[in-house]
Amino acid sequence: MPYSIVVDHVSFAWPDGTTVLDRLDAAFPAGRTGLIGVNGSGKSTLLKIIAGELDARSGSVSVSGVVGYLPQNVPLGARRTVSDLLEISRTRAALHAIERGDVAEEHFTAVGDDWDVEERARAELDRLGLGHLGLDRTVATLSGGETIMVALAAQLLKRPDVLLLDEPTNNLDLDARRRLYATVAAWQGVLLVVSHDRALLELVDQIAELRDGSVRMYGGNLSAYEEQVAAEQEAAERSVRTAEGEVRRQQRELIEARTRIDRGLRNGRKAFENKKVPKIVANTLKGKAQVSAGKQRALHLEKLEEARERLTEAEQAVRDDAEIRIQLPGTEVPAGRTVLTLPLDPPRRTVLTPPPEPEPRAGEGAPAAVLETLVVRGPERIALLGPNGSGKTTLLRRIVEHGAHVPVRYLPQRLDLLDDRLSVLDNVRAVAPSASVNDVRAGLARFLFRGERANQAAGTLSGGERFRATLAALLSAEPPPQLLLLDEPTNNLDMASVRQLSQALAAYRGALIVASHDLPFLETLGITRWLRQDREEGLTES
Repeated sequence: MPYSIVVDHVSFAWPDGTTVLDRLDAAFPAGRTGLIGVNGSGKSTLLKIIAGELDARSGSVSVSGVVGYLPQNVPLGARRTVSDLLEISRTRAALHAIERGDVAEEHFTAVGDDWDVEERARAELDRLGLGHLGLDRTVATLSGGETIMVALAAQLLKRPDVLLLDEPTNNLDLDARRRLYATVAAWQGVLLVVSHDRALLELVDQIAELRDGSVRMYGGNLSAYEEQVAAEQEAAERSVRTAEGEVRRQQRELIEARTRIDRGLRNGRKAFENKKVPKIVANTLKGKAQVSAGKQRALHLEKLEEARERLTEAEQAVRDDAEIRIQLPGTEVPAGRTVLTLPLDPPRRTVLTPPPEPEPRAGEGAPAAVLETLVVRGPERIALLGPNGSGKTTLLRRIVEHGAHVPVRYLPQRLDLLDDRLSVLDNVRAVAPSASVNDVRAGLARFLFRGERANQAAGTLSGGERFRATLAALLSAEPPPQLLLLDEPTNNLDMASVRQLSQALAAYRGALIVASHDLPFLETLGITRWLRQDREEGLTES
């Protein structure tokens, strides 16, 4: 099978010495491959090395053709425009200069054969649902989802042979996700995508799992992978049970052999003491019995050790992936207490609608009413929905800036709460100054930052690790939050961690407002109110 991406003995470590990849070998064939693995296993680092964004400490990578790479965190900048993000500003400037009559050779060199770059860019944006964006619009005015889709358009404009995508569905609304799925389904080149999005992973041709420092390939999509893993787990667990039974059997046989040997030695001593055999004969028999006993004990011990080794091998074949254990603050808000009062300027129209299928549509349901103030009472659980660019993040930030009647904590979409220069431990201590170092370390261990991992610099964390560290800091902050604001909290989390987060939030007794496009996740939280933010209609409620 011809391989389009070959990774040969690649090693990588961060400047602080933290090893991410150690002599990794992998080969990715043509078609669409989903790269999965637990948070921190090195998926994003591997993609960056393949894309040439990072240099491996040793080993080599070969890629067939032009590479397009969509990173997990798209570089932002206050003055950057959509054109800059599409990487066509230089070509556009040269085109506009030529149109004005400037025929300098440098302009024609900059344009090359790309005379229709603006038309192609607008067509690509329109295909991805971004036709409303002007090329000169600043990136700072875009939502997180719009930014990702523009960055995807930039890569597609390159007409790459190999496309690398790192968590591309993060922050995307349902419409944008559908467009991304259509792009992936129609992709004819080589595609390697890191994702925890189940719908996206159902579209791939094979799954590559990065686990325990090595890559293993599974044919088929995510469902096929899960079936294979389940079958392997069942077989591995059967092997463990068989090996445990063999260990017990060998232990019994060892005990029985020792009992027989000890009984024989006692009988020999009694025969000598009762003068039934001469001393010289007794000593000879005793010596032979001791030699025989030693051999039998050694044989049984050897068999027992072999059984224990088989048990260890069987246990190692059983998956035991570490999961985060989220412990939310033990706060409780009385049902009648007003948690938040936020004046809306201008007042927003509110429409009573049924729960979302898949999202509520503004204008359906009961007659419109004017909502002049957003009021949250007691331990309400509010889901904030809406398309990219509608203002969900802006609304959450307004709540933080306006202030609530209780302690509030905000988990931003872009995870920019941490100081990259500080360790994970010091970031948490900065927001929880009264907590002891041991208490902070114990809390971080629940988020899988154990031992030296807690001393890792925040700037070297993967997307999933950064989320875990940010959440640990958020939940450790003093005073404990009675209102939690979460902006796309399932981004960057592996499937097991999403499950753990769902369980923790379901048990939380404070007020909760969650902005998310992940409807299966929201449905696990016991949502009591559904709010939808639209560009034109504003905030609508069910």
